[in-house]
Amino acid sequence: MPTLTTADGTEIFYKDWGTGRPVVFSHGWPLNADAWDDQLHLVASRGFRAVAHDRRGHGRSGQPWQGNDMDTYADDLARLMDTLDLREAVLVGHSTGGGEVARYIGRHGTGRVAKVVLLGAVPPLMLRTEANPEGLPLGIFDGIRAGVAGDRSQFYKDLSETFYGANRHGSAVSQGVREAFWLWSMQVGLKASYDCVRQFSETDFTEDLQRFDVPTLIIHGDDDQIVPFVASAQKSAKLVKDATLKVYPGAPHGLFAVGSYKDDFHADLLAFLDG
Repeated sequence: MPTLTTADGTEIFYKDWGTGRPVVFSHGWPLNADAWDDQLHLVASRGFRAVAHDRRGHGRSGQPWQGNDMDTYADDLARLMDTLDLREAVLVGHSTGGGEVARYIGRHGTGRVAKVVLLGAVPPLMLRTEANPEGLPLGIFDGIRAGVAGDRSQFYKDLSETFYGANRHGSAVSQGVREAFWLWSMQVGLKASYDCVRQFSETDFTEDLQRFDVPTLIIHGDDDQIVPFVASAQKSAKLVKDATLKVYPGAPHGLFAVGSYKDDFHADLLAFLDG
């Protein structure tokens, strides 16, 4: 398996398909690079170089006790970009991966980046605070931690319902997609999964977003039950200079794997890559 080694000795697994301009995908919690396979195949088939890694603690990457924090995630992404010498790259981040991409730009700039796509992404801040009343209360995230620390297998099975909107009338998500979600989630080390909850919920990406200076496409479903639109994309679009915001009516958090929403995302992604 192709891997790279980070500064603290952690091995990071990655996929590298095709040739051409690089498109680098960062996955959401608690998944891994396999969640992007449809999109990796799509862009690699259209003449791009498709790259995706398993975040530390997830999938086939190492599971260190330390380093499960957003700064280190961003530095791991930077190591990937540098090791593969990716230039003029398009960064695509979903959910927690969108936070990873934002923090990467906040810490490392856009010297290797040409464009950014934030899909159902957690920035600028998910946690409800006095300054961020649209966010979710801390109790929600405490509940996620309790689920992970308790019966995580059942918790992930239950989480797939709201992740893909399977609890909505007329949902097009298949049972297979939900089972794949469970499989990927069970590959995350317990420590990494638990630690990451704080990172995606309590990290404030406001200053990172203000450092964006490349074309940015922000896509979000208005029925996202995991990352509320009003606390995320709606605010991010105002913080990122000249961002383009696309809202998919009725779309869930995991829209990139569900019916017509997936088709719409693929069309918008290719148009943005070619634009």
